[in-house]
Amino acid sequence: MSNASTHPVALRPAPSAVLEVLHPITWFPPMWAFACGVVSSGVPISSRWVEVIAGIVLCGPLLVATSQVVNDWFDRDVDAINEPNRPIPSGRIPGRWGLYLSFMWTAASLLLASLLGVWVFGAAVLGLVLAWIYSMPPLRLKQNGWLGNGACAITYEGFAWFTGAAVMLGGLPHWWIVTLALLYSAGAHGIMTLNDFKSIEGDIKTGVGSLPVRLGVDNAARTACAVMAIPQVLVVALLLSWDRPIGAAIVCLVLVLQLALMVRFLRAPVARATWFSGLGVALYVMGMMASAVAVSSFGGAA
Repeated sequence: MSNASTHPVALRPAPSAVLEVLHPITWFPPMWAFACGVVSSGVPISSRWVEVIAGIVLCGPLLVATSQVVNDWFDRDVDAINEPNRPIPSGRIPGRWGLYLSFMWTAASLLLASLLGVWVFGAAVLGLVLAWIYSMPPLRLKQNGWLGNGACAITYEGFAWFTGAAVMLGGLPHWWIVTLALLYSAGAHGIMTLNDFKSIEGDIKTGVGSLPVRLGVDNAARTACAVMAIPQVLVVALLLSWDRPIGAAIVCLVLVLQLALMVRFLRAPVARATWFSGLGVALYVMGMMASAVAVSSFGGAA
């Protein structure tokens, strides 16, 4: 008699497997950036709290979750070798359900975005396009550290910040809000590079051209630090020119603290990338909110 398991193969994924493939831990950065957009608009949350809740759901549990399941679906063959216990390669999300979930979450994202105005819908469409081409052949932007990290940075930070302001204002945010969103998106490119230090060996084996692979560890570390710091210097300069000295001082302070951490990180980039990411990113996002508060009294509609 055979000892093979007689358990039936699942036809549909369990809710716990679906939640896992949507990676809730990744939802926080865009939700925070959305909050920065809300604050920078200067519009009281109490006047549009339904839209705020809808925007938070859009930026985190829908848009970013879509990008995560799309990525896991197109990485299923590699994950079957490197991380076979993940939901798709393990079979906990069976058959083509990973692709079906990608389509379902894309559709739900577009539906909710369409209810929040034309500018929110436009940002969502661009974000979803980037999410798909980040992972999907033949473009597969993640193969290039410059392009892939840029796509993540602009969607996680810039589009989310823009969406928060657009939801509150009911229209196109003014140039100073868009400028801050773009600058912090540029800085986030460096943050994305920090995540690449933990997978250098795997990236080399699978042909992923992350910046540590392309530039070497030390050059990539210096690049990441510079890309993080320079936009924040520009934010400080802008806040001073806009007569917002308190906001400028706070952003300057968190930048100085990041620079101190960077010095230690640069001495051992691979060993300290996760450490620096944890502390440095916390300081970075504090500066984001400080700058949003600083311009909130301007108003924001274009």
